[in-house]
Parts: sequence; C-alpha cells; structure tokens
Amino acid sequence: MSVSFIRRIASPKKVLTTAAVAAATAGMALSAAPAQAATTSASSAQAIAHRMIPDAAQFNAFSKIVEHESGWNPAATNSSSGAYGLVQALPASKMSSAGADWKTNPATQIKWGLDYMNSRYGSPAKAWSFWQANGWY
Repeated sequence: MSVSFIRRIASPKKVLTTAAVAAATAGMALSAAPAQAATTSASSAQAIAHRMIPDAAQFNAFSKIVEHESGWNPAATNSSSGAYGLVQALPASKMSSAGADWKTNPATQIKWGLDYMNSRYGSPAKAWSFWQANGWY
C-alpha cells in the first residue's frame, strides 16, 4: 500500500505515525525535523524502544522513567535546567556520544538513555527503583 493511498484514507498525523511505526518495525531510523517530532514522537519512540529493549520488565521500567521525564516527547526541554529529550539528559549535548542526530532522533536518545541507565544503575529497572525513591535518576 503506498503512502499516497494511505494519505487519501487517513489523517496526515495518522499517516506519519503509521509510517514511523512501520519504519521502526523494519529497523529503519526516521530522522524528523523538530516540528515533525512533536507530531509523531510518542508512538514511534515507544515502538523504537520496544525494539531496542526486548525484555518486558526492562522496557516497562524504561518507559515509566521516560513517561515521567518527557511524556515520550523527544523535543521536551526543561526550561529551568536545560535538560532535553526523552530521557532529559543534562547537559543535553551528552547525547551526542550516541549520534550526531541526538536532537531529533528518538532512537539515538533511547540508545543514550539505555546506555546511561545500564552504566549508572545496572539496568532500567534499577534506574526506575532509584527514580521512585528520589524523584529523579
């Protein structure tokens, strides 16, 4: 089914979300402009994270942290601290170690966040336990 056909029968937002989920399922990374990131980010970022974190318990813990930190918005910015992205990296530029597209690519932000949780806490589940006890991680 072509994208143009889908566009005729579905809303543009749904088309973008469907295309992003399909691309993530196929193992392709979509790089979205910041304006597009807000439109397609939550469901596509979650699909990418599911693919990158196959263990259900670890995914659920990662998801809870991301939901609290950014609401699954890869362009989320904390106006007081400058923390940025799905996992609210501070400084935001730390995520560049995972890829040059860290500002717009949820997969890059997820990779960095997962690496951070594993190296600092041992796993996303342990990071979530810390978050629950402290309100931050």
